[in-house]
Amino acid sequence: QVQLVESGGGSVQAGGSLRLSCAASGYTYSTHCMGWFRQAPGKEREGVAVIDSGGRTSAADSAKGRFAIFKDNARNTLYLHMNSLKPEDTAMYYCAATPGYDCRVAGLLRARFAYWGQGTQVTVSS
Repeated sequence: QVQLVESGGGSVQAGGSLRLSCAASGYTYSTHCMGWFRQAPGKEREGVAVIDSGGRTSAADSAKGRFAIFKDNARNTLYLHMNSLKPEDTAMYYCAATPGYDCRVAGLLRARFAYWGQGTQVTVSS
């Protein structure tokens, strides 16, 4: 059974930084794509950044230059380093993973990700 558990959210002021973590268990696909999505109140869940088993990454325009995604394979942990945070980054952030295909297939498409964590809240104040 695949489990994804996020941590690291919190409240910061604009311009601050946070590091989100996602601990994965039971996720054994050798070919895969993992990533971060976020959902603000009243808005649809959107892709933020993804990374796959080949080390390929992709990020939403809103994240480029400010957010970085990393994966520690030894620890089965996915990270999202967020810098220069803005109030519009306020959202629930979710870790997600695909059922066996890489990010060239999944991209930032929510429907391509079968496994989801419970989310961690990020609040950025101005």
